[in-house]
Amino acid sequence: MKTFDPKMLLIGLVAGITAALLVFGAGAQPSFAAVLYAASALPILLAGLGWGNLCVVIAIATAAAIGAVFVSPSFAIVMTAVTLAPAGWISHLANLGRPASEIGGPSHLMAWYPLSDIMLQLCALVAVGVIIVGFMVGYGPHLTDQLVDLMMEQMQAQQPELASSAEVVAQTKRLVVLVLPMTQGGLWVLLLFSAYYVATRIVAASGRGLRPREDMPSSLRMNRYAIFAFLAGLAACFVGGLPALIGATVVGTFGAGFLISGFAVLHFRTRGKPWRMPALILAYLASTMLLPAFLIVVLGLADTRRAISLTPGRNPQSSNSTET
Repeated sequence: MKTFDPKMLLIGLVAGITAALLVFGAGAQPSFAAVLYAASALPILLAGLGWGNLCVVIAIATAAAIGAVFVSPSFAIVMTAVTLAPAGWISHLANLGRPASEIGGPSHLMAWYPLSDIMLQLCALVAVGVIIVGFMVGYGPHLTDQLVDLMMEQMQAQQPELASSAEVVAQTKRLVVLVLPMTQGGLWVLLLFSAYYVATRIVAASGRGLRPREDMPSSLRMNRYAIFAFLAGLAACFVGGLPALIGATVVGTFGAGFLISGFAVLHFRTRGKPWRMPALILAYLASTMLLPAFLIVVLGLADTRRAISLTPGRNPQSSNSTET
């Protein structure tokens, strides 16, 4: 484990202040709220990947304290549960490694915590965070029904001939109450993983990163156990009530994980093909629609494995030990 560096305190404070300011900026700029809110994870990830766990703890505590003092304790809890804590935890996991000889590999190599397990835990943490926020705000049909009624009133005011029947309105309400947590959870996994990807590139370029840069198209897959969580969430959606809301959140978060994995598979399988670039661009553009996105999720579901990244050995003081 890294020895304590007095600069960690300062770096942690700066990272925490930066994260808090980005969250405040999200509230001041609603049009960029999602991007700024997710970007608040970037300082936490940089602190963790470059300077270790102690720096992350200082950064998260600083950001949470600022949020509690200048906004409210509940605001600090939401910020920590949804963004800061998942970012800090995955940076911790990314830094975990041990000699490859402990798992039957060459003695001169290091084995790092599998990226598939990092993705599994990221999806689970985001699902828990979204569920916590949902309980705090009292999310449920009584909130979404009001939203649907307002949308229908505005639609009918603009185009009276499009008035919907009571049955259509009821079906829309049943759908929206599940789609919102599903979408929110999935979007948050995508944004947090994007922040992690950017952070790994920054620390690798700076030379501060403990974990060497890895080939994500070949190593980024979802853990096979994630399939059971995804299917359990899907089944819960048909139960109704609170289980359906929790299930929708799980489907959204783990579905986003399989979407990311599916894109990694697509990147890997198109390597060396002359048509690779236009095909990838078309796939990314098409994934904004439901059916193409579903097909990429299926691609991720079809290729699940637990790949362990092996790299040349590093200074023992610079690596943590873990069970992989």
